[in-house]
Amino acid sequence: MRHPVPDEMSEPLARLTRVKSSLSAAEARRIALAAQGFARPRPENAGTRQLNGALGRMATLQIDSVNVFARSHYMPLFSRVGAYDTAALDRLLFSGRPPYVEYWAHVAAFIPAADWALFDFRMRAMRAKYGGTAPDGWYAAHRDTVDWVRAELAERGPLRPAQIERDAEKRARGPWWDWDVVKQALERLWLFGEVAIAGRRGFERRYGLAEHVIPREVLDAPVPREEAVRELVRRATRAYGVATAADIADYWRIADRKAVTAALDDLADAGELHPVTVEGWTSAGRPAKAWLHSEAAVPRRIRAAAILTPFDPVVWFRDRAERLFDFEYRIEIYTPAPRRRFGYYSLPVLIDDDVVGRVDLKADRATSTLRVQSAWWEPGAPADAAPRLADELRLAASWQGLESVSISSWGDAVDDLAFAMPEASRHEAGPAEPIALAAEEPGSVEELAS
Repeated sequence: MRHPVPDEMSEPLARLTRVKSSLSAAEARRIALAAQGFARPRPENAGTRQLNGALGRMATLQIDSVNVFARSHYMPLFSRVGAYDTAALDRLLFSGRPPYVEYWAHVAAFIPAADWALFDFRMRAMRAKYGGTAPDGWYAAHRDTVDWVRAELAERGPLRPAQIERDAEKRARGPWWDWDVVKQALERLWLFGEVAIAGRRGFERRYGLAEHVIPREVLDAPVPREEAVRELVRRATRAYGVATAADIADYWRIADRKAVTAALDDLADAGELHPVTVEGWTSAGRPAKAWLHSEAAVPRRIRAAAILTPFDPVVWFRDRAERLFDFEYRIEIYTPAPRRRFGYYSLPVLIDDDVVGRVDLKADRATSTLRVQSAWWEPGAPADAAPRLADELRLAASWQGLESVSISSWGDAVDDLAFAMPEASRHEAGPAEPIALAAEEPGSVEELAS
């Protein structure tokens, strides 16, 4: 938790950097949140323009299959623009020839289709890693399956895995047939850039050849590696406002730190970035070098309340979340239930310019109830945190079409929330309560790309 925000006038960072080369912790927090759109008032009615604006500021939207409250890719937009129509986002992401497409950007994530060419260097690296010709390697051993999958997509256009599976069962001849191999072939071809995701049905992907999904002018203009890394670094620094080299590398999971450093230096020489230090940001006991984007701004204050997904850019790099907000954060879905400290899938709570707590939410569709499975405050949470979080919970329930809210007995914030929400019911819950995990999409690409 942080000290109260100083009453500083808002001013563009281009002016600030001429007079100082260091930032206070409060300035850094407000710069970071403003860059992500939290300095903007929520629109009364969020439509396509507002969704595109939020997506543009983030530059990428992470995908995750857990669906206890809401699928993760819906949540960053809710956090920024409020209770929008998720069908509008679905049209942007999943319609025929959509303006966004999936690729391994941060991890599996949506990016503008026009940015596909920026990841040509990654596609080449994936092919080198997983498409080798070694006779004892996976690709060589299953080349017949890979060729067959490629031919099916070429002949029939984009297909869901279930459609490929049914066809494969009819046509399979000989011992090569194995559905797990087909799934891995699809994943490899996607990582190589030969296949793209042509939308989803529910949460099931439709795979198509890249030429059937990505605009031809994009496919025909791959971006050279050095230029692509520079552009990705530029976008990450704009999305973060102020960041260390480690933050920037993590935004796109770029393992080559020398390439990131070289891109940062190039952008600084061009006047797009400014080296700064930030109060409390250290490395090996010394002030850590950070970079400030020239288009960033310092709001006088951030007036916001939001519930964040674990995969929101504000908190997805846990080291950065700890530096910015003094917020130690781990999701506990893989932690045995009796050992969980905060809950199965706790979500950070943002109030103004600080992360002040976490809530573990579950949408109980059978009873049309938003269940607050646990709620916790960070030390020093402000006095108005409970009523403001209560308003967000009411909004979240309405957004998900749930008629009521029920608050558990687990966590040091639950009684405060219950007082702020007299209409809510109460229920018993604790770290051992079982919570169903939404089925993962078969054959997770995480196993390949990690």
